Amino acid sequence: MIDPLPSDIFKSGQVLNNTYEIEGVLGRGGTGEVYRAVNSVTGRVFAIKALSAGMSHNEDYVDLMKREEEIRRIYDPAVVRYIDCTRTDSGHVVLVMDYIPGPSLAEEMERRRVAPKELLIIAHRVATGLVAAHSHGIIHRDLSPDNIILQDGDPGEAVIIDFGIAKDTADGARTIVGNDFAGKYEYAAPEQLDGHANEQSDLYALGATLLAAFRGETPFLGTTPGEIVRRKQSPLTTDGVPSPLRELIDELTAKDPADRPANAAAVAEQLGQLLFEKKRAEPAMTKRRGMGRAVVPVLTLLILGAIGTVGYIWRAPLSEALFGPDLPEMSPFVLEASSGAAGFRLRTGHASNPEAARTLADALSNASGQTVAADALTLALGAPNERWESDVAALLGVLGPLESWDVTVSNTSADLSGVAEDGDERNQTIAALDRWQSESQFRLEFDLLTGPVILRHGELTAALSAASTCGPLWTEDRDYELGATVPVVGPVASEADGAALDEVLGAMIGSRTLRSQWDVLNADLCAVRQALPALGPGEVSVWLGNGRDGSTNHTGVYRTEQNPLVQVHLPASISQGYLWVMIVDHTGRVFNVLPHANNNEQRIAQLGQVAGDQRIVPILSSVADYTADRNLLAMRIGADDYGKSEVIAIVSREPLLDLRRPRDESIEASIEAIQAALEGREDALTAIAYRVIDARP
Repeated sequence: MIDPLPSDIFKSGQVLNNTYEIEGVLGRGGTGEVYRAVNSVTGRVFAIKALSAGMSHNEDYVDLMKREEEIRRIYDPAVVRYIDCTRTDSGHVVLVMDYIPGPSLAEEMERRRVAPKELLIIAHRVATGLVAAHSHGIIHRDLSPDNIILQDGDPGEAVIIDFGIAKDTADGARTIVGNDFAGKYEYAAPEQLDGHANEQSDLYALGATLLAAFRGETPFLGTTPGEIVRRKQSPLTTDGVPSPLRELIDELTAKDPADRPANAAAVAEQLGQLLFEKKRAEPAMTKRRGMGRAVVPVLTLLILGAIGTVGYIWRAPLSEALFGPDLPEMSPFVLEASSGAAGFRLRTGHASNPEAARTLADALSNASGQTVAADALTLALGAPNERWESDVAALLGVLGPLESWDVTVSNTSADLSGVAEDGDERNQTIAALDRWQSESQFRLEFDLLTGPVILRHGELTAALSAASTCGPLWTEDRDYELGATVPVVGPVASEADGAALDEVLGAMIGSRTLRSQWDVLNADLCAVRQALPALGPGEVSVWLGNGRDGSTNHTGVYRTEQNPLVQVHLPASISQGYLWVMIVDHTGRVFNVLPHANNNEQRIAQLGQVAGDQRIVPILSSVADYTADRNLLAMRIGADDYGKSEVIAIVSREPLLDLRRPRDESIEASIEAIQAALEGREDALTAIAYRVIDARP
């Protein structure tokens, strides 16, 4: 598909070297772009690879382009034809090649499930192209679904493209990009990781490409070099791939190059005989010269003569022998599929006959909400019993209400994971699965989580607001995935209220862990909390300490005669804004401690001291410091102070209250002042931090 967006190299309608008119961008990469262009003289369409301005003056990359163009000596319908390598008037180096219309195999395997028959045809076509390349001493080294184009969508017209990192094996020739690793890890042969590449390396890449196309996904090799190397030492898993495609892939992807077919010509010959010839056949499983071992079993047709019993063995055409009445044998017989936010995907699936395939396709459609065609399943022999498809369809029928699910059925074993919308739906689904298992006699393993799949922050805060009994409750400003821990903190009017909140939230968060922390406050403290907006502390905190030695008091509990220290900690980077601190005590009085009568300063930049990356603002000092400086504030716990009080630190963008607020006032007067100050300017506040002082005998 042509990209309609303008590029930074050429524009649509631009004519290169008075010959090639640019029509659009076909693709972009790190070193340049590929364009579709038409020859203004002949009308022929070409693909033009262009280096970016910087790369066009880099001799190494220019050398790459020149050497790729030298591959024009390869002339085969299955290999892209290179025409010319030149420099435009603007200085860009370009490589002109035939334009191959049609999807790449990579695009086709994303769009649909590529049938085994088509993959055998593609394998034969690509093998003939490799014969041509290898006969000229050229190893592709980067064969993959991206570099195989199905011309006009026809598997029989597949064309190999992009020899940009090919290796010339002729004596004295240089590898285009050196002898180090080149290609894609997912499709490269094990020996390529050590910098070695030969004809058998391209055959390995062909086998890995066929397997990826059948599975509909790129092989996963891990995320670290060590993991990639380890996985490359193991054979590719071809479970579920039908014969003879499975045997072909196993041969091509043997770890040792010596165990792979001798050359591409041997592969092309064997596939050609299988696909196109109808002649007297050799005995089944005959070993082919140069193939290491038989790529495919010989399929036979026994014709009984009219007189006597005379047997003749014929090699039937592929369309009859492989995909007609004689179906491949599958062991295990499987179905693997998933559905969820990312859409529906059928990884692989078998069915005994067209009617059974329609039954499974209908069940998959109902379970996923997307239309699934019957031909997406592979017809095969090997079903464990005659009820297999109907039992699997019944299992799929249970999955429809789930938000997402992933099921793997192998013979009479089934593994299921999924997410139910809520606890009730989960329980109903589990009951239905239990009934299905008892009726089908399958072995079933399942792991059902309770949704939602994503717990939205807005939905959570709305539920917290509705359930609050003592002012705003707070949680992190983010969405929560399944398995996450959900922290919720805030005040409650009683222990019973906290327990009720835990129950409400537990039902809401599904398969997540609730970490709640409730502060049980009295009615006066709750009244002040409810007057303030639902705003978290951000990076602002209230620190409590012990006046005797300056140590931190983590619990907030103080005993008789102890001297609480109170500080407000803010990031040193905060230089704008204002700070207001009050203490609501257990008697229903509010003490305005910053600003106060002896210190009217409220600007953050003028408060406290900066230590490292923190600004420390003292609110209540030690008795010793107070004795030395009466402008400070201090307190000592006495019998009249027993109970819970709360320190509230409010950060605002501008002065919040009249600086002449009294030293202490009633709850009612303070709430009235707060509400008046915030009327019409709720966004004036940026953070609110709370800390409870619990005075005890």
